[in-house]
Amino acid sequence: MPDLTTAACAFVDHAQDGGQLFIHQPYELYSEENHEAWRMLYARMLPRWQRYGNQHFLKGVQSLCLNEERVPKLEDVNRFLYPLTGFQAKPVSGYVPAFLFFDCLRNRAFPTTITIRRPDQLDYLPEPDIFHDIAGHVPMHTDPRFADTLVRFGECAHTAADLVSGIRDEETRVHCLTSIIRAMARFFWFTVEFGLMRERGALKAYGSGLLSSHGELAHAIESPEVQRYPMQLEWAVNQSFEINHYQPLLFVVESFDHLFQLVDQLESWMKAGKLNNVAPGEPGVNEKDLKSFLTAR
Repeated sequence: MPDLTTAACAFVDHAQDGGQLFIHQPYELYSEENHEAWRMLYARMLPRWQRYGNQHFLKGVQSLCLNEERVPKLEDVNRFLYPLTGFQAKPVSGYVPAFLFFDCLRNRAFPTTITIRRPDQLDYLPEPDIFHDIAGHVPMHTDPRFADTLVRFGECAHTAADLVSGIRDEETRVHCLTSIIRAMARFFWFTVEFGLMRERGALKAYGSGLLSSHGELAHAIESPEVQRYPMQLEWAVNQSFEINHYQPLLFVVESFDHLFQLVDQLESWMKAGKLNNVAPGEPGVNEKDLKSFLTAR
């Protein structure tokens, strides 16, 4: 029976085999089990969002008019999203190389997975699915200041590509680019994916990795085991992270204006060479990511 289940989807496999990254959402292929997974995920996240989500996210969920019972149609999501910030969810068949991903953000497009996890995998999935992308990320894209920050972050990728293109020695060029990509990935992880912020004195989540995880959202805010520090760029870009367990270290921003300023600082440090030798460790930088920057136009 056709469906769009993560890691078991013939439609996506066929697109990948044909080298097709940007695809359409074949909505008719969603099975009742797929819709049931969405319903279960949404129902159990809603009270967590109301308790731990930031006000911009909660407003975004309402603005998108997400269906609680069915996997959303991306054309419906975009119909509500585009007039607010110009962003659109753009369906993809799988992994998007780093430069291309950031370039999409620069152009106010968000690469979006169309598959959804199985109902017996609600708690953790190593790769993104449509719930993570649409219910975790996209409500934040309705906020103009946050959307502008994503665009600004995308512009940093172009700065990086331009900078390394001027390095003649190949070994030095690859070393610097690897370090810059690692720094950008860490910054993205500790902000857009797992960021916390202050809101009227209370700690709230704005990172999509938190806002799409039933267990980790509460853990991030309440657990005494989690280290929470005011965001400092030099810490974030040199801090390794692992994806297969709850995050033990999180950073807190004061506002989205603060976050935008941090992205400006990230680019300034990039231009000054301060990201050319960040601490080694996770995440790794693969050949596709390197090539995407080295061949950028």
